[in-house]
Amino acid sequence: MNKLDSFKRIEKYDESSMLELIESFPEQCQDARCIGDEFELPQGFKRSYKNIVCAGLGGSAIGADLARSYIAEDAQVPILVNRNYTLPNFVTGDTLVIVSSYSGNTEETLSAYREAVSRGSNIIVITSGGKLEKAAKEGGLPCLTIPRGFPPRCALGYSFFPLLTVLAKIGIIKDRAGSIDDAIHNLRKLRDSRIGYKVPRRDNPAKSMAAEIFGKLPVIYGSSDHIDAVVTRWRGQLAENSKTLSSGHLFPEMNHNEIVGWENPKKVLKECVAVILRDAADHPRISRRMDVTRKIFKRDKVKVLEVRSSGLELLARILSLVYIGDFVSFYLAILNGIDPTPVEKITYLKRKLAKI
Repeated sequence: MNKLDSFKRIEKYDESSMLELIESFPEQCQDARCIGDEFELPQGFKRSYKNIVCAGLGGSAIGADLARSYIAEDAQVPILVNRNYTLPNFVTGDTLVIVSSYSGNTEETLSAYREAVSRGSNIIVITSGGKLEKAAKEGGLPCLTIPRGFPPRCALGYSFFPLLTVLAKIGIIKDRAGSIDDAIHNLRKLRDSRIGYKVPRRDNPAKSMAAEIFGKLPVIYGSSDHIDAVVTRWRGQLAENSKTLSSGHLFPEMNHNEIVGWENPKKVLKECVAVILRDAADHPRISRRMDVTRKIFKRDKVKVLEVRSSGLELLARILSLVYIGDFVSFYLAILNGIDPTPVEKITYLKRKLAKI
């Protein structure tokens, strides 16, 4: 039996049940959608802004990244994702700051929250508790509370769908109910028929890709139009779940610099594999660039793996690429012989910083 088809092997390494969390992602998305629908903004809450800033880090920021990328062409105002202790100087009382920290204790996000308060910005908080929830409630600010108990990276549905719903309620974007239903249905179909654990490796592209990446340095590429956040998610999941370093860049920019870099150091490049994420909505010239880039890679004997999105609507396709990456990172962790859940270096870093 193939290693990734053996539940005994998975059970041996997956001590914290990461597989269960990943497989239940579509159900989490459904729950998150309901939480967003039930959330009510205070009467009189301002609904007109010059810009929107989403403050967050890590697993809490990726939901905002995906939202920004997904609605970029439809949003009425610019949206920025801010991963820092401070906020940009343009943030004022005409800015909506959405502060997202799953734990509620992320020090950079708490710092950005305090700065938003001091500047008189309009603030909405998304958290499962901690210091952030306490501060928001004491300040009388709208606080969208999401379920606790997940590793932050496994709470993507809770950081993404309520944010999308809030933006619709404010009037920044149109209601996305139909697209959300379609996306959740597509995720379930993808899990059950193509990438879930029960699908054997011979029919499972996520298992096959993990085997191709095993022992290599993956370099993830995608279009800057709607897949930029997906590239970020893939890199984060490979790092946290698989404990595997990866790199990434976006088309068309990579064709203006990085493509030339695939020459040295030769020993390192022999251990690299290029992963190209493709979507039906890629600009025609971007798609052509991907085709030519693939030919260049193959000419230079670089292994190339392509991942194509699935689904009819854009949201479904974006989330399909996210979901495939999540499963790839899990299967790669099992091949690496490690528990995907613990992130000991992050825990150590936070503990040391807390003492300073």
